[in-house]
Amino acid sequence: MSTPPFLRLPASARSVRLDTARGGFAALRALPPTGPVRGTALLLPGFTGSKEDFIALLEPLALAGFQVVAVDQRGQFETGGPDDEAAYGLEALALDLRAVTGAVAAEGPLHLLGHSFGGYVVREALLRAAAEGGALPWDSVTLMSTGPGAVCAEEAGRAELLVSVLPPVMEMEAVWQAMQELEAASGNPSKADPEVADFLHRRWLANVPAALRVTGRQLTVEPDRVDALAAVGVSTLVLSGERDYAWPVPEQARMAARLGARHVAVAGAGHSPNAEQPEDTAAALAEFWSAVS
Repeated sequence: MSTPPFLRLPASARSVRLDTARGGFAALRALPPTGPVRGTALLLPGFTGSKEDFIALLEPLALAGFQVVAVDQRGQFETGGPDDEAAYGLEALALDLRAVTGAVAAEGPLHLLGHSFGGYVVREALLRAAAEGGALPWDSVTLMSTGPGAVCAEEAGRAELLVSVLPPVMEMEAVWQAMQELEAASGNPSKADPEVADFLHRRWLANVPAALRVTGRQLTVEPDRVDALAAVGVSTLVLSGERDYAWPVPEQARMAARLGARHVAVAGAGHSPNAEQPEDTAAALAEFWSAVS
């Protein structure tokens, strides 16, 4: 999961709720403090994540002239959802994304970003929109720290283990405590400050177990659909850290080449450049979006 470096919203941002035909979605929205809006960015988090994964991008992107909207997907943190696995398949989440897109008061070009599992949802939504014909509702797409198909074998094993112990097998609190013990035993315990650590705990408990089960399984079986996405022809950026435990960075670079897209590897970052190197990540995004604009 991504660990946000802080939780306090910048002056340019506020918490909002987007009301759509498919229900309400919790979001963070930031606006440029001065000048015209150069475009709007819609940011989608990944497995076990939330809108707060992008909190450190809000201010630098707003200062660069972009309206930014980061959302909790259905089943995540403050959006919530039913205890029904059918609500969390890629088709359902893609329909949610289309509904959220319609609820965003976009100014200028609309740029879509999916982090990790969020990249699957973005791809599904793009392919479905393209199949319908007509103009796409998004002017560009960024695939951040995601890959052409399923995660690597080691990460798939971790995801399968997590899914196997989720409720009703174990309670969410018990799963959390087990994860903390494994992390401590790994010799690489979390360095999050107490406020952020408390947030990560609360976020985990707020996730809908059915959503985690479905999305966790999807990470292990997602097919390679890069060729289909390339045929859509939307302006695309592939952005990663310089290392990644879920999809090897060379694999992400090859995906970019197949898409005819640029690949940016953010120095000093791992799977979550949005949280680990937000200034450099924001600069790369603003450069890409400005070129599309």
